[in-house]
Amino acid sequence: MKIEIRLGEIPGRISEIFIAEDLMERIPDVLKKSLGTRSAYWIWDETVWGLWGDKVAGRGWPVEDNGRVILFTASEPDKRLASVEFLARRMVSAGANRDSAIIAVGGGVTGDVAAFLASIYMRGIPCFQIPTTLLAQVDSSVGGKTGVDLPEGKNLLGTFQQPRQVFTDPRFLTTLPDEELRQGMAEVIKSAMIGDEVLWKFVETKSDAIKRRDLNSLARIISASCLLKSRIVQADEKEAGARRSLNLGHTVGHALEKVTGFRLRHGDCVATGMIVAAELSNRLGKLPAEDLQRLEAICQTWGMPVRIPSSIKCDAIMDAVRADKKRIGDKLHFIIPERIGKVVEFTDIAQGEFIEVLQSLGAT
Repeated sequence: MKIEIRLGEIPGRISEIFIAEDLMERIPDVLKKSLGTRSAYWIWDETVWGLWGDKVAGRGWPVEDNGRVILFTASEPDKRLASVEFLARRMVSAGANRDSAIIAVGGGVTGDVAAFLASIYMRGIPCFQIPTTLLAQVDSSVGGKTGVDLPEGKNLLGTFQQPRQVFTDPRFLTTLPDEELRQGMAEVIKSAMIGDEVLWKFVETKSDAIKRRDLNSLARIISASCLLKSRIVQADEKEAGARRSLNLGHTVGHALEKVTGFRLRHGDCVATGMIVAAELSNRLGKLPAEDLQRLEAICQTWGMPVRIPSSIKCDAIMDAVRADKKRIGDKLHFIIPERIGKVVEFTDIAQGEFIEVLQSLGAT
């Protein structure tokens, strides 16, 4: 499958997403045509390199000793400006210039950091994405958001840098740990909750096939998620309106990540954040109780938390929410579901009501 995101009125501003089970072998040839005379610098998550470096080296991919493969530790604590500087200096040493390009191979941290670097390296060079986790394949590699974290919050420094091309092969997920698959499934469930009832029903009925890494099932959920996000991004590239719907679960999710020092994983936090948003919506008389129960059930099927740990204080969550970059003025800003497959933006939620929901779900 090929998905095109056409961006604005400027001719040629197109971001292409390729999704196929046999894509791995074809990536070098496609990249060769796309790069032209540009030199490519490959930024790999070192763990992914250990799993896949030898497997792809004989298929036209570069090897580590060619000077253009740069490895780095890609965990959430490494999503910092220090990593951007480390990678930039490695590129300078290797001879990268304005006629170079960056190819990111790894999960969301790799993609976010490498794309951020591409957007500022010598005032901007092209970036290509090869996502290797489900979270990156269905979400972070698509749409052009880049970012690094500050101690005060997640993704507070970032740019919009659309990837020229995204190459997604579900086979990369065959080596993905179960916990990492779960993190990505939170974003798949989010996509379905936002605007795809068919995807929702597929996940409800085919979770076992997805868990055993059935490639057809994986391709199905990746394609559906990317199609949904591509339509939203094409309509609203820089989050002036419609794109905010993609933040379902993220206001509280990012807060939980921050207050726990990222001990709780992103997907798990987003799942809990969706439960908070759904509970708020139900109390406001919008989301039917049946749909709230279905959301809880599908999260539990995947082992995602549907309650907030009692060790987390409401005040800490409130402070983190107030510092979130998605805040609009002084109001609490939420995307809340009205039903499975439809969400709305809501900015008139009373602080007391929000705290009541947090306490009902376990916060103290």
